[in-house]
Amino acid sequence: MHPKIDSGDTAWLLASAALVMIMTPALGFFYGGLVRRKNVLSTIMHSFFILCLISVQWVLWGYSLAFGPDLKGWGVIGDLSWVGLNGVGMNPNPDYGATVPHLAYMAFQMMFAVITPALITGAFAERKRFKAFVIFSLLWATFVYDPVAHWVWGHGGWLGSKLGALDFAGGTVVHITSGVSALVAAMVLGRRIELQRGEAHPEEPYDATMTILGASLLWFGWFGFNAGSAITSGGLAANAWVVTNTATAMAALTWMTLSWMHRGTPSVLGATAGAVAGLVAITPASGYVTPPASILIGLGAGTVCYLCVQLMKRSGVDDVLDVFAVHGIGGVWGALATGLFATVAINSGAANGLFYGNPKQLLIQLIAVASSFIYAGVMTFVILKVVNVFVPLRVSEHEEAMGLDVTQHREVLSPSVS
Repeated sequence: MHPKIDSGDTAWLLASAALVMIMTPALGFFYGGLVRRKNVLSTIMHSFFILCLISVQWVLWGYSLAFGPDLKGWGVIGDLSWVGLNGVGMNPNPDYGATVPHLAYMAFQMMFAVITPALITGAFAERKRFKAFVIFSLLWATFVYDPVAHWVWGHGGWLGSKLGALDFAGGTVVHITSGVSALVAAMVLGRRIELQRGEAHPEEPYDATMTILGASLLWFGWFGFNAGSAITSGGLAANAWVVTNTATAMAALTWMTLSWMHRGTPSVLGATAGAVAGLVAITPASGYVTPPASILIGLGAGTVCYLCVQLMKRSGVDDVLDVFAVHGIGGVWGALATGLFATVAINSGAANGLFYGNPKQLLIQLIAVASSFIYAGVMTFVILKVVNVFVPLRVSEHEEAMGLDVTQHREVLSPSVS
């Protein structure tokens, strides 16, 4: 006899999947507003195309690798028994939600797999060849995202099931992997031509209002990201919702205040970046921490991510849209903060953190951070080098100067009204 499906839980999970889905196009708008006019369409296309590409990859083999039965019991990767969603049906799988259809859980996790490689694109915006981007994204999803997802969330994964690492909604799986990979991609591709020539930093954002809209939609969708990860529509989802909103607001206030003190004016775009940093940091902790703890997590996220952005500007690495500083560093802080603030009073199925008498959990979180950081960085470097053997990663200098909208897609934004 199959477990009984709960219609409320199912409705919540499907709605959450839709919320997470809208985050990827929202990311395209967030990024698109920050690049120059000649690269807006290509930047938005990165996110929209990945929504299409990974949706198919996930159904064909990605979900099986990430959540399928553990291969040989090693806790490293799923086997291929669920290829094409074979065996993934309308009845629940108790390992992934006893009250929802397995297909609903698969769909929810698919949207996580979609947005993660899209996050990386902000680092190589304005200079990566589209064909190389397509191949890279497919390989990265298969050889980086899927294995790390299995480590942390797959039944029998070595980090989550065996070691006990806590990652409620993707600090390691989503943000550390994408942030570190973004840093590696920025270093491998090199700086944009203006920076190579020592010219002024090419910061001419196309449309700040587009970026604010994108950030707002990201914030909206993130409730599905974090609260949806409770799977059920009960108290844990409510707590995740509240701490997500609180940490995000605090991080935005913190970033804006620091910018005000540093630059003399409160930055509008800085407030949106701070909000995203807060969303990133609360993600792994959202199912384990109290609202007061979420304020401290947001404060830490706004501070460390802002400082990292300033350091990156002096480093010579051209991470165009600060992906490493916001997602990589924000993800590290969030994963470690989980090891500090987690409490079984919020989630009885988890573990206490350092501040609740369990210092071992912080060590476990550190292992999870280090392993995902190193694996994603090394594999991204290898994938980029392999792709470059067959397709040049970067457009020519002439193509970059003209802009990727024209050279990669033969399309342009409608002429501006003077």
